[in-house]
Amino acid sequence: MTRSVRRTRRMLQLAGAGAAALMALSACSSSDDSSAKADTSGSASPKLSGTVTVFAAASLKESFTTLGKQFEEQHPGTKVTFNFGGSDSLAAGITGGAPADVFAAASPKTMALVTDKKDAAGTPATFVRNQLEIATLPGNPDKVASLKDLTKSGLKVVLCDRTVPCGAAAQKALEASDLKLTPVSYEQDVKSALTKVELKEADAAVVYKTDVKAAGDKVEGVEFPESAKAINDYPIALLKNAQNAEAAKAFITLVRSAEGRRVLSEAGFLKP
Repeated sequence: MTRSVRRTRRMLQLAGAGAAALMALSACSSSDDSSAKADTSGSASPKLSGTVTVFAAASLKESFTTLGKQFEEQHPGTKVTFNFGGSDSLAAGITGGAPADVFAAASPKTMALVTDKKDAAGTPATFVRNQLEIATLPGNPDKVASLKDLTKSGLKVVLCDRTVPCGAAAQKALEASDLKLTPVSYEQDVKSALTKVELKEADAAVVYKTDVKAAGDKVEGVEFPESAKAINDYPIALLKNAQNAEAAKAFITLVRSAEGRRVLSEAGFLKP
């Protein structure tokens, strides 16, 4: 065999080996790409769907309704339903077995009614705070300028019931001022107290700043310094028996997000 023939055969063998190596490398690369794609799809968050049932303090009605609509837009196929009311009544419903996924209370004390019964999953987180304000008739015809003015003879004042966070806070502010006040009625949630003034069935009510703001020109707000001694923290928690836990967690995440804080701040809530 001539030297030139051997050289040609050797070159062909090397070329074949190189091609085989390239094919093997390509196969490995393709396999790696497939694995990466598989891993990426496997780690993706599951698509949320179904109904999220939220029990929330009455003072959260406007802001949570807005956030509920945003949540539904962000997660097509979901629906957020709300039960707004006095935090103590909502807590009683939850511990009594009412179906709910999320609880947002107007005070740690009312949240404790649920956590003490082991009906919350995990530790509740404070997401906002709220401060009291006096709501008067438009134009403030009775010239209410302080908490003490609410004790004037003949003035019809409404308070939240003492078992409700807004009522407990009002009592704390009154005690801090050494004032005693006998209201014409105790209401079971802050919206009911505010409605008495809106309907002119009362001259004034001690409610939250957020409720005065939400009422617009239906009432006039009067700030008082004692309210700084009775600010309420609002905790939120996933409930142990949540029927739609993943969507419920996502809703809580929205409430605590920058967008959630923006909506709540615009409603008049204070940062936690």
